[in-house]
Amino acid sequence: MARVVAKALHSRRHPILAQIVPVRRCNLSCAYCNEFDRVSRPVSTDRMIERIDRLAALGTSMVDLSGGEPLLHPDLDALVRRIRQCGMMAGLLTNGYLLTRDRIHRLNRAGLDRLQISVDNVMPDQVSRKSLKVLDAKLQLLAGHAEFDVSINSVVGAGIGPPADALVIAERALALGFGTSVGLIHDGGGGLIPLDTERRKVYDSAVALARSFYSHAHDGVFQRNLIDGKPNAWQCRAGSRYLYVCEDGLVHLCSQQRGYPGVPLDQYGPEQLEREYDSVKPCAPFCSISCVHRVSLLDEIRTHPPDAIERIVATGRQHGQAPPVTVKLLAWLFVTSRHRDTFRRLAVRAFRTGS
Repeated sequence: MARVVAKALHSRRHPILAQIVPVRRCNLSCAYCNEFDRVSRPVSTDRMIERIDRLAALGTSMVDLSGGEPLLHPDLDALVRRIRQCGMMAGLLTNGYLLTRDRIHRLNRAGLDRLQISVDNVMPDQVSRKSLKVLDAKLQLLAGHAEFDVSINSVVGAGIGPPADALVIAERALALGFGTSVGLIHDGGGGLIPLDTERRKVYDSAVALARSFYSHAHDGVFQRNLIDGKPNAWQCRAGSRYLYVCEDGLVHLCSQQRGYPGVPLDQYGPEQLEREYDSVKPCAPFCSISCVHRVSLLDEIRTHPPDAIERIVATGRQHGQAPPVTVKLLAWLFVTSRHRDTFRRLAVRAFRTGS
């Protein structure tokens, strides 16, 4: 991951993260989800390999296989292996239902770097079957056998289980040795469904358990404004630093803004990347798509490192949130140290060595 960040800070002329869909079909039908169907056939392995190779040619650093449910693709291991052979990090976004001990070992052998499961509630209900009750056995298998990083995402928002479930899920993930994140449920356009007082309290407790730089920065820079009903002033880099490639091989801004630009991946190149890097997205102020936030945050740090870091530190302090060690170090370097001006000049020089 350090190599990915260093490459992103050095140059803006490549995608940091691409999510690609090998199959739209899913074995579940969560009521809030608009990213699946019941009938689609898997994309052919040869075609998926071509798309992976094209992402590598664009200089992409990380590729996540999503869906639908990507474990339904019969050659998923070969796709993971190809991503790694191309020098990119391989990720998997799954509901976890199809994981077995053998399946986990196959993913180990294929070279998977990271896996994320979103767990929506403690007990299954009519909205979502992605419950801790059903998935805990799968999580225990991952804890015992996975050689890749595992992150469990809990969700806070209207219509998703009892609010306190998010905290129970986060605590269980930590107990198993996994990373945690907490997301805000979004509507069909990727915007926020506002939180009430009870859900705000649960969110605060759950996000306090996540101790990484990215979780702290994402919470402070983006999600705090959203749960207060305030827009975020930021430059969305979707279509440039983040690509969403659907099962038809078309590039979209994200999973919730499918339809634009709608250019075939094999025709997507430097001109499109440059155009979308600076394009204004009307949905950006109230966007709650975490992966797009996080890749865009790297460019904020790249272009204005001292200001970006000071913003991250100040927002966390404002909400009484204890920062992780990485944020404390950056705060000392760029905010509180008596040598901060020197560190700032060095950072600007280092981060702007590429265009």
